[in-house]
Amino acid sequence: MTTKMRSEIAEQPTALRATLDSLLPQVGEIRAIGEQTRQLLFIARGTSDNAAVYGRYLVESHAGRLAALAAPSIATTYKRRLDLDGVLAVAISQSGRTEEIVETLAWAKDCGARTVGITNGGPDSPLAQAADVALCTVAGEEKAVPATKTYTTQLAALAVLAIGLGADVDVAELQRVPEAVEKLIAEPGDLEAVVEGLLDKPGVVVSGRGLVFSTALETALKLKEACYLHAMGLSYADLLHGPIAVVDADTPALLVASENSPTLQGTVALAERVVAAGAAAYTIGGGAALARAGTAALNGPDLPEWVAPMGLIVPGQLLTETLARRLGIDPDAPRGLNKVTQTD
Repeated sequence: MTTKMRSEIAEQPTALRATLDSLLPQVGEIRAIGEQTRQLLFIARGTSDNAAVYGRYLVESHAGRLAALAAPSIATTYKRRLDLDGVLAVAISQSGRTEEIVETLAWAKDCGARTVGITNGGPDSPLAQAADVALCTVAGEEKAVPATKTYTTQLAALAVLAIGLGADVDVAELQRVPEAVEKLIAEPGDLEAVVEGLLDKPGVVVSGRGLVFSTALETALKLKEACYLHAMGLSYADLLHGPIAVVDADTPALLVASENSPTLQGTVALAERVVAAGAAAYTIGGGAALARAGTAALNGPDLPEWVAPMGLIVPGQLLTETLARRLGIDPDAPRGLNKVTQTD
């Protein structure tokens, strides 16, 4: 039986094309609001927070703007007013109905920020209504609890945001993403070997650095929520500062890299170190160099680093869905989770 999650993974090329067609015409609107601001504050939770990590690295590395991740409790729990003059607050919510995120965006505006909302909830959602500029993704309804197509279209929206903020990138490379994702869905790599390697393991360390750090965090989240694995998402720089001690024969590593990235060499060295210590190092992306260094490899997209995370997450999604079914878990409805999570 095909799960809803697997069907929605397959819908991503179409969702990405529709989202880019809808949002690229808003580049001028983004540019206009960007000219009124200096730095960015991303507001999100869960999967959307992982998308925000990508947004932060992207605007800092390619648009030259300082960016930070907000702590929504400053607004909602501590109710502390901050000086946000010159800040562009970007709130991200798949549903556009998470009260904490909508409230925090309204707080940011009241503190002097200009605001952008990124949501799949449509222009009538509370988040879109609260924002100065709404970037509405076109993923269609997502029925499985684990986010797939709403996540990748959020990344696409953040890429469009970066273009509007003056990122030194080629828009044509972004437009190649749907085709690259289509290819990864058809040819994910040695999926069965990685699934077999994780079947009897209680946990896994998922690591990447730079723009793909977001992919490591999101892959770890998917494995936690749908496979009930103790999956730890870390930058490999942080991993080397101590947590690497947990990587052993019972706790393999899943390492993510873009083939054209300044972080690739470090990821290859980490894979070699993990294997030399007697543990398994499964890899996603990184081309032939990372594949050779690891135990079994999942493919990455033929894309430059700035858009690669939209493709690199796909093998992780397929791994999660396949592993969950092999473990006897319904990936569409993990225990204890709902599609929209409200927090105080």
